[in-house]
Amino acid sequence: MPRDNIDERKCINLSNTEHQLALFGGPKAVTEAPGDLFTWPIVTKEDEEAALDVLRRGAMSGTDVTKQFEGDFREWLEVDYALGFNNGTASLQAAMFGCGVGIGDEVICPSITYWATGAPAYSLGATVAFADIDPVNLCLDPNDLERLIGERTKAIVVVHYFGHPADMDPIMAIAEKHKLKVIEDVSHAQGGVYKGRKLGTIGHVGAMSLMAGKSLAVGEAGMLVTNDREIYERALSFGHYERYNQEIQTEALKPYIGLPLGGAKHRMHQLSSAVGRVQLRHYEARQAEIRLAMNYFWDLLEDVPGLRAHRTAPGSDSLMGGWYAAHGHYVPEELGGLSVSRFCEAVRAEGVEDCVPGCNLPLHTHPLFQSADVYGHGRPTRIANAARDVRTMDRDLPVSAGIASLVYAIPWFKHYRPQAIERYALAFRKAAMNYKELLVGDEGNPATMGGWNMFKRN
Repeated sequence: MPRDNIDERKCINLSNTEHQLALFGGPKAVTEAPGDLFTWPIVTKEDEEAALDVLRRGAMSGTDVTKQFEGDFREWLEVDYALGFNNGTASLQAAMFGCGVGIGDEVICPSITYWATGAPAYSLGATVAFADIDPVNLCLDPNDLERLIGERTKAIVVVHYFGHPADMDPIMAIAEKHKLKVIEDVSHAQGGVYKGRKLGTIGHVGAMSLMAGKSLAVGEAGMLVTNDREIYERALSFGHYERYNQEIQTEALKPYIGLPLGGAKHRMHQLSSAVGRVQLRHYEARQAEIRLAMNYFWDLLEDVPGLRAHRTAPGSDSLMGGWYAAHGHYVPEELGGLSVSRFCEAVRAEGVEDCVPGCNLPLHTHPLFQSADVYGHGRPTRIANAARDVRTMDRDLPVSAGIASLVYAIPWFKHYRPQAIERYALAFRKAAMNYKELLVGDEGNPATMGGWNMFKRN
């Protein structure tokens, strides 16, 4: 939001009483129950009636509503093809298959992400090479790509992490140079925009989760979008047996019509499709209100040392996608070296329960990607079919290794209610401005912050 649109309440003045940290006996910044400030998804009678119609018709396992939802998605993102899935992980697996990923191939993805960004490669006989992240946008760092590209590299999976668009222009340029496919994982950023282009439409294929916790939340579901018919048809052939039919145009797929090539059943449950159609109708308006609220929160903290917003530049032609799992940057050297763990402890004491340090743990450090023999190859699955040991490149991921101590979770506001948002911003301001008091008793950060699925309280 442009700075000249911020109202005068941006300046928070602390009284002597309010200035005292709640951790040390002062009044909490946040004392009122949030009500529906954070409730998501917003479910109305319209959603209920759509779901009930599917139930009453016994159409839960059909595809008529799903095809309508796919049509809505095509129109929304202005793409040629959209394909619904039972979850986001299946859509990512199908995107990899759609791009031709197979035995002995490599895909590149960031180490800081949810496991579904890379792990489905295992089921295709492929392996994962992990790239570092950019310390500002927290997405895959284009500058770390070319060292990872080898003779068997087939695709790059880009994650728009915590709703922030990745820097797609240099990524696409590198992909074109090396003739690689780009898969956009839009699970954190549905509706986001990069330089005027909608996320999911910039790479060769976009895939995303639409599960109940996401910013576009329709139930347990996923969606794949592309302008490439062959990618679409390969994705369809992998796990949509009833739609793998005579309409297929890709010659290599025609001999096998009728049964799923991947032996999987990926179709979206139609209760999710029905709810999804309703949610999508209202999503742009709801997303706009979320952006207004989240930008207001960060504008209130612009002058606070140690705290930086994780967001696109207000007024630019790039937009955060729904602000899923919103986080902030932490600059400890501006706060006397105060640990982010101690900072978050103080914020939680102010009444912000979900302020926790860290983010997703680096995937390259999990045994699944180092030593696990999942399929009985007699050697780690990650290198079971590989021409080289990609694990040797895991040593050069310094940002991924240290990012947990430099980020923290912030409230994910669903409504623009300035007075309430100001109280939450006050909690963060108090903790940062009183950092000297917090340094006493600061035991530093624990060895592990965050979690494999998202983050956990420390």
